[in-house]
Amino acid sequence: MTLERFPFLLSQFKLFTRQNGRHWWFGLLIWLAAFSVVESAASRPAQAALELRVAIEDGVSQVAVGSSTKALVRDSSGRTLGEIAPMNAFLAQPKQGLVNLDHWQSGQIWVEPTDGGYVYIGDRWYRGRTLVVPSKKGLTAVNYVDLEQYLYSVLGGEMNGNWPQEALKAQAVAARSYALYERQRAGNGIYDLGDTPAWQVYRGIRDESTGTQAAVNATTGQVLIYGNQIIEAVFHSSAGGCTENVEDVWTQPLPYLRSVREGFAEVSPVAQWAETFSRRELSKRITGVGNIVSLQPEKVTQCGRIVAMRVDGDRGSRTISGEALRSALNLKSTLFTVVSNPASDLSKTKAQSAPTEFQVVGRGFGHGLGMSQWGAYNLAQGGINYQQILQYYYKNTTLARIQVR
Repeated sequence: MTLERFPFLLSQFKLFTRQNGRHWWFGLLIWLAAFSVVESAASRPAQAALELRVAIEDGVSQVAVGSSTKALVRDSSGRTLGEIAPMNAFLAQPKQGLVNLDHWQSGQIWVEPTDGGYVYIGDRWYRGRTLVVPSKKGLTAVNYVDLEQYLYSVLGGEMNGNWPQEALKAQAVAARSYALYERQRAGNGIYDLGDTPAWQVYRGIRDESTGTQAAVNATTGQVLIYGNQIIEAVFHSSAGGCTENVEDVWTQPLPYLRSVREGFAEVSPVAQWAETFSRRELSKRITGVGNIVSLQPEKVTQCGRIVAMRVDGDRGSRTISGEALRSALNLKSTLFTVVSNPASDLSKTKAQSAPTEFQVVGRGFGHGLGMSQWGAYNLAQGGINYQQILQYYYKNTTLARIQVR
């Protein structure tokens, strides 16, 4: 890759440093980011069918916003306040209940690129446009982005773009269904989704590739439905051989999130794993019982995931949920067993002969509901198409193509 292949970027950076001396360092960061991703970005469709509202920054004290092309700056009524030069950005900050961006102030500020440009939010490039609004803790920056173009990035964040197309197509349908399900039940008027793994991983055009774009384009508009409603198509990295009935992990039973015992040997780096903790380290992470002596499952799912674990120590006992234990020990899943290694000297007292270390042996990665991404990979490698993969993991569902407004 050479600079001569991108004369526009080079000329705009030179213009930046010449005309905007006080922001030269900002321009350098933006220019470098654009240079690294411009080759992989796909062209923008003539018209977006549906815009998702994705919160990129929420409740922050300031956020950088800019554009790769000339951008219009508008207020909440749509009135044009001014323009941002190509490859330029400014820090948006809250000020007396308003948004302050360079010399503009308004209750809300839009940044809308022209000529199919990209927006810069925080430290990444995104398709679409940007809305910055005040929030209780500062500012919230929302990326308004076409649904299908959003998925170009999500697929790359959730899967490897070089994976088999049938696995990527299955992910595209699941991710589209999940996004629209969340959009329908959005709890606030500002955004539909966040950008973290708690929602779906969305990091802008850096995660796009020809593989993710092809899979999204091949499944445009396709969703999973049950009873004429789009389903909550949750997914996870690896099932470890068995997915769960949703009510065994969360609360409400759903007819499409049913347990599946995978009939194949998963090939993945997280199919099996192990972690070892000394008694001292374990006792620091799980408090309230003194030095830990034993951990015994009190309740498990039909697949073997820990729902509740009894922890005994030399100063008492407590019961901890499987999810809380997973978080405390930073484990990949709750599908695990605990093996203790006792002290070898039998002449010691009971307290002294307590286990010196505990080994956690587990399988899979994630909550174990819905589609296993590594499972989809293995099925696709075996010649199974994306429709069959989706039916395998989401029971009683129908694949449909919809027009969303």
